[in-house]
Amino acid sequence: MKLIIASNNAHKLEEIKAILSDFFDEIVSMREAGIEHETVEDGETFMENAVKKAREIAEISGCCAIADDSGICVDALDGAPGIYSARFSGVHGDDEANNDLLLQKLQGRSDRGAHYTCAIALARPDGSIVRAEGYLYGEIGHERIGTNGFGYDPLFYLPRYGKTTAQLEPAEKNRISHRAEALHKLVELLKEQ
Repeated sequence: MKLIIASNNAHKLEEIKAILSDFFDEIVSMREAGIEHETVEDGETFMENAVKKAREIAEISGCCAIADDSGICVDALDGAPGIYSARFSGVHGDDEANNDLLLQKLQGRSDRGAHYTCAIALARPDGSIVRAEGYLYGEIGHERIGTNGFGYDPLFYLPRYGKTTAQLEPAEKNRISHRAEALHKLVELLKEQ
């Protein structure tokens, strides 16, 4: 059975392949499957967006498809930027501007608790969906520290490690990440089926 990952992000591909390789004969990216498709992410939750992406790719390909949607939720901002994490500053994927805006909005705030959320959906050609979510809890620092990772990682401080996620080695981050937790939960659900 073939699984198509509704992404071309090399880091996601590597992590998903490593964790789900026992369940599928072949795991490929959209590019490797010859699919050029952009899903309009207009859901109100991470899970709605993940399900929509996975369902569309499963319908297009006739294969199983997996998609995720993830972002950062800041307590003092009532969970923002949430599903708008990648375009918080108004420009999709501008990590620097997104981090600048987050620091600006938290200026003078003592409550800096936050968490990353990852929603993962696996859609099958028969229309069934398997869903899982993972979380990574920490807080927003006052300045960027570290050069590993992307997005909000230089600001996302993990008290139990004494580091930001951008200071973790990639293998360590992948082991504890919100995506890894969601994928491992998904594995448990697949084992039950």
